[in-house]
Amino acid sequence: MAKILVADDSLAELQIIQQTLQPTGHSIVTVMDGEAAEAKAKTEKFDLIILDVIMPKKNGFQVCREIKTYDQTKNIPVIMVTSKDQESDKFWGMKQGADEYLTKPFKPEDLLKTVKKYI
Repeated sequence: MAKILVADDSLAELQIIQQTLQPTGHSIVTVMDGEAAEAKAKTEKFDLIILDVIMPKKNGFQVCREIKTYDQTKNIPVIMVTSKDQESDKFWGMKQGADEYLTKPFKPEDLLKTVKKYI
């Protein structure tokens, strides 16, 4: 069982991701802004982090960059899950250190398949 941090400012999206992943036995911790995501990542141990891009306080790109430069979190896989679907957005996300980039709306099976690659 993996511990997964999910950050998204949409309660509906958090619920969709949680309902998709919890039946597989994973422990899900949710936050609704970038600062909270970064703080949780630095104070708790996670096996995977799922980030939205557009969030209050800090966007997902900023959080990913911080996570990937901090010694204790730099090896945690990060999946960006966002409505930003331009190739330039995907390129920028990967440049910030994201391991995967899923575009919303996504199929639950696509999320599960992506998560399974890392845990």
